[in-house]
Order: sequence, then C-alpha cells, then structure tokens
Amino acid sequence: MSSQKEIYLVRHGETEWNASGRFQGKLDSHLTENGVAQAEACGRHLAAIAAGIDALVASPLGRVRKTTAIIKTFGKFPEPQWEPRIAEVSVGSWDGLTHTDIDAQWPGRLDETTPFDWFFRSPDGESYDAAMSRVTQWLDSLQGVVLAVSHGLTGRLIRGAYLSLARDDALCLPVPQDTIWRLANGRVEPIRVN
Repeated sequence: MSSQKEIYLVRHGETEWNASGRFQGKLDSHLTENGVAQAEACGRHLAAIAAGIDALVASPLGRVRKTTAIIKTFGKFPEPQWEPRIAEVSVGSWDGLTHTDIDAQWPGRLDETTPFDWFFRSPDGESYDAAMSRVTQWLDSLQGVVLAVSHGLTGRLIRGAYLSLARDDALCLPVPQDTIWRLANGRVEPIRVN
C-alpha cells in the first residue's frame, strides 16, 4: 500500500446485539451506554487531529452512522461519505442470530470452525473473497489522511488487506471498540482511547 495514505480506523461503539452475542451483519441494533461512551472517547481523541483529516468515510449502516455523528460533535471533521464497501460482512440468513440459534437451525454447520472463520459458513452470506475484494478496492482508492468508521469483521479485513496478511491471520486480528487503528507507512498501530 502507498505510504501517502494515512488511515485512522474506528469500529462503531458497542451495540445491544454486541453485548448479547448476536451477530449483526447488515442488520442493526442501538448503541449501548458503553457504546456511546466509546464513540465519545474516540471523538475526543480524534478532535486533536481533525483539522488534518482530508476525508471521513463511513459504513452506511445505522450503528456506524450513530458512532460517526457522536465523533463529529468533538471537532471540525469533513462531512461523512457513506461507503458501502466498508459495511459489515453479511452472513445472510444468519444476520441477527446467535451461535446457539445457528446451531439449532443448521445443525453441524459450525462444526470444525474457529471463532474467526465461522462467518463464511453461512449458506447465503458473503464470501471471504468477495468481502476482501471490496475492502481492497476501497483501500486502493484512498489518498491523504482518512478517518474511516466501520465494523468488527470488516475492520479485520481492512487491516489484513493493508498488511497483506493471509486469511487466517487477518481473521484473528483483535476488534476492540475502544481503539483507533492508525494505518500508515505499511504499519498498523493501536491507539487506546479509554
């Protein structure tokens, strides 16, 4: 990736479904009080560099829209560009379900999966290759300093693509909601905000 890019990557704040272990995918749930506090902490931290940000790019899904709106209250950020290429990976008919729900409705489908690769076992969800392709296209289109607000799994793919990681290495990257990831000069560095 070009060293002329600098990306500050934020995951949306915790949602009700995150807290209850329900996978959201393309569906949405409201931010929890903790999620609002996480977004506020990111906003406070990013306010110091807001004037240097060339573009604010965010997933169009509701939980990211809310997180982005909260972040924007802390500084003079560019107007958001709603970018579907960094929306969360859909697991199709599994969106909105828990692991227990999936096991009950699709017995054995999650056998021999890891906590990181089960997303791509859905009978009608997005494939790893399709998700990685859209993320890579988005990364290749960027210039300058970009604040990106996205999701857990998609955030793993963004960082994995940036670092040219193998699939398994990308999928096991951490996805905290109180961290800003700085992608610059071929490196990814965490910035804790709490």
